Amino acid sequence: MASSSEANVTEQEEEEEIEHFNDFTLASSWERFISEIEATCRHWLADGPKKLLEKGAVHLDSSDNIYKLCFGVKEFLVISPQSASGVVLDSAEATKLLSAVSIALSNCSSLWPAFVPVHAPSRRAYVGIQNMGTIFTRRFEADRVGSQVPIKLMHLEGLYELFVSKFAYCTSDHSMHIFKVHLRMKLTYRTLPNDEDSDNDIQEADAENAYSETSVGGDNLNRKHWDDDCPWNEWYSAEDPVKGFDLVATFSEKVVESSLEMAELENVSPHEAENWILAPNLSPNLSKGDRTGFASQLQLLVNAWEISFGVPFMEDFVSVKTPGSDNLKSSMVIPPPTVLDRVLNDLFPEGLQLPDFAKEHKSSQAIKGAPLESLFAQFCLHSLWFGNCNIRAIAVLWIEFVREIRWHWEESQPLPKIPVNSSIDLATCLINQKLQMLAICIQKKREQNEELENGAGSKSNASANMEEDIKVGEGSSSFHAKSQAIDGKRDSLSTPEDFNVSKTAVSKFNANSQDVHSADKTCSNSIRRGSSGPVGSMKLLKLCQSLHAPLTQSAPLMTEDMHEERLHAVEAFGDSFNFSARLERETLSSDMSAFKAANPDAVFEDFIRWYSPGDWENNESEANGPSTNLEGVTDEWPPRGRLSQRMSEHGNFWRKIWDDAPILPAFEQKPLLDPNREGEKILHYLETVRPHQLLEQMVCTAFRASADTLSQTNFGSLKKMNMEMDQLYLTMASTLRSLQVNLSSNVSKTFEDVRRLCVVFEHVEKLLTLAASLHRKFRQEPRIVHAIFSDFYYFYFPTMETGSVDVFTEKEFDMKLQLRQDERQVVSNMFTPPTANQSWRKVLSMGNHLNGHEPIMREIIFTMSDNSSGNQYTSSSPRDYEHEIETYRMYTCGTSNDLRVALAVTSYD
Repeated sequence: MASSSEANVTEQEEEEEIEHFNDFTLASSWERFISEIEATCRHWLADGPKKLLEKGAVHLDSSDNIYKLCFGVKEFLVISPQSASGVVLDSAEATKLLSAVSIALSNCSSLWPAFVPVHAPSRRAYVGIQNMGTIFTRRFEADRVGSQVPIKLMHLEGLYELFVSKFAYCTSDHSMHIFKVHLRMKLTYRTLPNDEDSDNDIQEADAENAYSETSVGGDNLNRKHWDDDCPWNEWYSAEDPVKGFDLVATFSEKVVESSLEMAELENVSPHEAENWILAPNLSPNLSKGDRTGFASQLQLLVNAWEISFGVPFMEDFVSVKTPGSDNLKSSMVIPPPTVLDRVLNDLFPEGLQLPDFAKEHKSSQAIKGAPLESLFAQFCLHSLWFGNCNIRAIAVLWIEFVREIRWHWEESQPLPKIPVNSSIDLATCLINQKLQMLAICIQKKREQNEELENGAGSKSNASANMEEDIKVGEGSSSFHAKSQAIDGKRDSLSTPEDFNVSKTAVSKFNANSQDVHSADKTCSNSIRRGSSGPVGSMKLLKLCQSLHAPLTQSAPLMTEDMHEERLHAVEAFGDSFNFSARLERETLSSDMSAFKAANPDAVFEDFIRWYSPGDWENNESEANGPSTNLEGVTDEWPPRGRLSQRMSEHGNFWRKIWDDAPILPAFEQKPLLDPNREGEKILHYLETVRPHQLLEQMVCTAFRASADTLSQTNFGSLKKMNMEMDQLYLTMASTLRSLQVNLSSNVSKTFEDVRRLCVVFEHVEKLLTLAASLHRKFRQEPRIVHAIFSDFYYFYFPTMETGSVDVFTEKEFDMKLQLRQDERQVVSNMFTPPTANQSWRKVLSMGNHLNGHEPIMREIIFTMSDNSSGNQYTSSSPRDYEHEIETYRMYTCGTSNDLRVALAVTSYD
């Protein structure tokens, strides 16, 4: 048993020794290190290079410690220590590390070149190696001179000799030998800013645009900016989104045989380059939200609107007794009185100024605001910048604005920037309607004052008019059609629809009237006054006289809230014809009086036939119309017909008004519009308007006016920009429509929608600024404008879709546009000769100047090729190497102050 057990133990020991067999080929740490690298490389190579990042590889562009390599290779491996410097400081250690990686890559049959960063990080120096199968090996070396570049290496001749020295092992002068070297050159030029301190000027201009420090309208005549003639410059100065351009001139490959040829090449103009490539340098603020413009101020106005709820009067925001006023005062600054005076002087200048509504965009009327150049629109635009648009500053400006309007009212002075006509634009906001009506009241008030001062002259004019009116049928003029109805956009002289007024009377009168003197069979001794002429062939019922249309007073104008009050009154009392007549009693009585004066022998039925033809019912014979002889005299008289049922009812309110109406022409009647009463009512509304109602109208008007200002920008024929502007108006109209209804239930959602609209506005404003800048720079070459703008549009469009104001930080706009031959001169003209301030620290030492500009970077690739046929290694290789291979390659990149050199050498070992 014992021996048996001993045998078993021996067998187990032998099995354990076999299981724990040591592989002495991996005994050293050096070999284990190579094996680990090889395993990692095989793992990377298994699924291809696309999944390297998923397996732990680091992309070169995202590393701060590794720099771009320029050895002519696309895929490569960089071995960098995880240290602060990111480089291998010891040369021996770098060589050993590179050897280990090279062996591992060779075992994997990988042709990746491997690089190791060496020396100081600022030198951006590398050493590298690449196994190119079993025959060739390529070695790499790169270094950098960051300062005090030798003068010889600043010129092409010295760089050529540096390359030749790598393979011409001789001490003699290289210029005395012929070496056929292939050369490719790329020169990069950069436009200079308008002046050396342009960035500081822009910051100063932005500071000047704050109303606490600047005058209104950007009145800074001593400064010049790129957007001085742009429409937004009245309110702010925008940073030029195009900071400049890089021009890359590439020369075709040529063979150089001596350094003298290189010296001649240094004098070659970039105009002789094979290709010109233009790259715009855009401002970082173009893709970020930190810029000043209409959009940023509109966002502040929306914030002020949100604060305005819950406070009864605007004065409460500046009153010391208002709860929470201390917090408002500490966070919201009011500009000094001098700034306030400048704003008011701009809003209320001396002399009458009429707005130019032609500047409005075709779609702006869909937004219920005020026209761009109207008084209220200008107030809203000033509010955007006054005190940086905080609620306290807006309250102060509004209070002073209303005081100024009251002064114009009390002094009977015309309101500026408001056209005085006989209509009110009901499509605008209520405050603009009120100001329109107030302007009309001021004009009426001035006319009344002039009549009181010149009473005698007025009487003589009235007598003259009366004498003209007595001449029946002479000088007939058009009268106001009572059938004109409110079209929903303008309130003008009209009557309610309840009057059932048709337009037949208008058409009858507008037709060519015939002389009716011969048609009158009976003449009346009554005096006809206030007539505008006969109405076609219509005759009076009692006498065979022509029915004359009177000159009537204009119906009293009404703003939107006045129309709503009347509508609510009608709804409250029911759809009563008599009640509608009561609402229009003054107008109806005035028209009846004028009709009586123009037709002294007329009866109530005659008035109805003219004023409301729908209430006069003809029989069949009259429906066909009376026959008329060749002389224009009607055969049948009197006309047949009867009043409608509602007009013939007992106690009809119209008949009562007719019976009570005096016989007075319009010029002797009391005016229907009482300017003093209506003017005071308007001033009361302006002084007591609720803050949130004021801010709602300001928001709508500010959006509309800001967009109308931007729409005047000249950006050429960019269809995408026109499309964005049209879409902006549609979005504004849709979003701001909710501000016209009661916001008690959806206030928070409305705020969210309007803030989102601010973001959309900012996107469009940025694109418009870029379009304007490009158009100014390439007015003669629209293809360049279209190409650059389209590229940026599609780059920026994803941000517009997400509703963000920032482009993803990892993305950069990088566009290269190849120029045509006929476009080069326009780009060349942008490189104006440097001024003394711009060139005092520049040393023109590199050659290849473009209008006095030396390249900011010169990149040259030197190559030397050798025929591989007849080499001892090629005979045993199955591959065909009967062609030239690149044995030496040197890439140089830099300026007179910075030079980088990368060298690649291929050998047969």
